[in-house]
Amino acid sequence: MDTAISVESKYAFVKKAGLAMFAAGMLFFLISFTAASKINPLLFFILSVVLGCSGAVIFFFSQLKENPIPGVKKNNIMFLSMTNRGMLGWMTAVFLTGMYILIYWFPELLENVIRIFDPLSYTLTGNPANQWFLYGTLYTIAVLVMGVRMIIHNRHNKYQIIRTVSVMFFQLILAYLIPMFIVNGFFFTYFWPLKYEYLFPASYDYLIQSGGIGMFMFFWAAVMSFIATPVLTYFYGKRWYCSWVCGCGAMAETLGDPYRHNSDKSLKSWKIERWMVHSVLLIIIIITALLWIDSANENFILKDFSHSAAKWYGFFIGAMFAGVIGVGFYPLMGSRVWCRFGCPMAAVLGIIQKYFSRFRITVNGGQCISCGNCSTYCEMGIDVKSYAQRGQNVIRASCVGCGVCSEVCPRGVLRLENGPVEGRSELNKDYLR
Repeated sequence: MDTAISVESKYAFVKKAGLAMFAAGMLFFLISFTAASKINPLLFFILSVVLGCSGAVIFFFSQLKENPIPGVKKNNIMFLSMTNRGMLGWMTAVFLTGMYILIYWFPELLENVIRIFDPLSYTLTGNPANQWFLYGTLYTIAVLVMGVRMIIHNRHNKYQIIRTVSVMFFQLILAYLIPMFIVNGFFFTYFWPLKYEYLFPASYDYLIQSGGIGMFMFFWAAVMSFIATPVLTYFYGKRWYCSWVCGCGAMAETLGDPYRHNSDKSLKSWKIERWMVHSVLLIIIIITALLWIDSANENFILKDFSHSAAKWYGFFIGAMFAGVIGVGFYPLMGSRVWCRFGCPMAAVLGIIQKYFSRFRITVNGGQCISCGNCSTYCEMGIDVKSYAQRGQNVIRASCVGCGVCSEVCPRGVLRLENGPVEGRSELNKDYLR
């Protein structure tokens, strides 16, 4: 008994030590906003980023040792200030939103912070850091560190482990390291219409003039947008992208995971979601078409309008919605604000998934006890419980196939499956037992 208590105390101490290291790292990060960071940028990078990340990882691993029995553990998540829109949650939302605003429009205020990333930037690119290197590095660190948390938290579930490792890999390699060595910072994990400018005429001209690598990048963007996307979505649903590849999804599934239950599940929210996400898709389709018409006919009457529309779209949708609101509002509106209400790529994938895909979440309605866990932890705001109660398979355009609804179900009612398109809206009778 005494031995058990001493072991528990040991891990409790390690947990507190990790939390203290993380807090110290955040303190030095805030200090780096001042001129003090100019004394030794490398030292401040180590004391803020390295120390903070190390403390977070130690904290997560101490939880693993403290609770060695695997399983879904979301104890008290509805009562914590950080995860239930309390004071800490609002403070986090303000901090995340503020950082996005500073990076996007006031980078001069981050000059001292940017400089502590110079050693890493020189090592990777040979150039000093700028606001976008700062953003990409912090974004990737958040995905990796919180990805470790996800793996530990879901270590009993192979599907969750694999997809978490997948988003960590794609963010680190294809969205962070490789773009540093490719012309114009091309991201291999983003496609039109999400990365709308990749198929704009100006981008086409620039890439073609860049030689073989530029032609390959344009070819890659076009093939992934118009061939790979419908084919992969037909076989696997939108989960192949939204939960396995996309950088926005990577952030939502790692940093945003503690806030997934804050997504609005109301019918009103669903109606707003459908109108907004498909409106954004329609707008970018029209803008892209107008720009190509302008490119073919310089005398087109809407030339100035189309270019202005593209700029305003980039400001309001590409920056304000996808960036500032999409991540900054995690603690208030859940982890998929952008994916639900604004992402045009999600809209395209959703249309294919709903009407043409083999993917569905099968339901064994006879085993449902109406606990509501599935609906509570659906980050896309789907009332999964209502499907389970009716014994109807879940086939929704918004579902990203994260599998958490199945994971938190205590009776094994839900299962992610691929099968024939015909009759998939009906209950899978082979699943009854």
